[in-house]
Amino acid sequence: MTTATPEILLTDLVFPEGARWHEDALWFSDVHADVVLRFDPAAGRLDRVAAVPGGPAGLGFLPDGRLLVTAGHDRTVRRLERDGRLVVHADLSDLASWHLNDMAVDGHGRAWVGNYGDDSAPPAPPRPANLVRVDPDGTTTVAAGEMLFANGIVVTADGGTLIVAETRSTPGRLTAFTILSDGTLTDRRTLCTFAPSVLPDGLTIAADDAVWVASPFSGEVLRVDPGGAVTDRIEVPHPYAVALGGRRGEDLFVCSADHWEPDLARTARSGKILRLRP
Repeated sequence: MTTATPEILLTDLVFPEGARWHEDALWFSDVHADVVLRFDPAAGRLDRVAAVPGGPAGLGFLPDGRLLVTAGHDRTVRRLERDGRLVVHADLSDLASWHLNDMAVDGHGRAWVGNYGDDSAPPAPPRPANLVRVDPDGTTTVAAGEMLFANGIVVTADGGTLIVAETRSTPGRLTAFTILSDGTLTDRRTLCTFAPSVLPDGLTIAADDAVWVASPFSGEVLRVDPGGAVTDRIEVPHPYAVALGGRRGEDLFVCSADHWEPDLARTARSGKILRLRP
């Protein structure tokens, strides 16, 4: 494992998650503070984008630039309109068995949304759950079943492959699917399995389709090449989400927090945004 000293960009957050780089800024959810934030590293400016009661999590952007955000507890995907209104884009309450989690939006505006399955915690086994596709018009479809705590989600540069972190499979793994032209997922396969200490969480994908993986409980971020091999491991305290960005797309932003439990996180306010330059 490589030991690096990450640069601290922001502190005093509750539980930052769902990081995405978009329009020269880092967007992320402060989940237990019920807000979505936008940070411009060049200007050092932090802006509040929207209040999202019930735990915002995954973020993504429609082709026209409008923000989508999962509202975890009420199991909806919200859309931020240009006039500042936050409206319901899709209701997943009939397809998601528990709180919504991470999300990726592809170049066609299709959102891929995971959920926890149930409220259990390790060592209890999770309830297998659906991965849901939300089409641009808000139509919802079960894209894949039997997901074991679908977490970080990314789409390859050509739009042809969806990669999902299954945090609570044994062992933790990255699962890949081929995306057909109509949005159907096929050819389900395991891209990578991890050591028992790694519970893969947030993901970000590079231009060469290498995937960076946040592993909060082993205290590291890992690089997985397109063939599924772990090529790099960098020690980072409590990383829950990652996003590649910056001027050349080479900065690795990390969402870190000492506690994920809501009450502890709100009391400690240990959440940070870190930057690595691997």
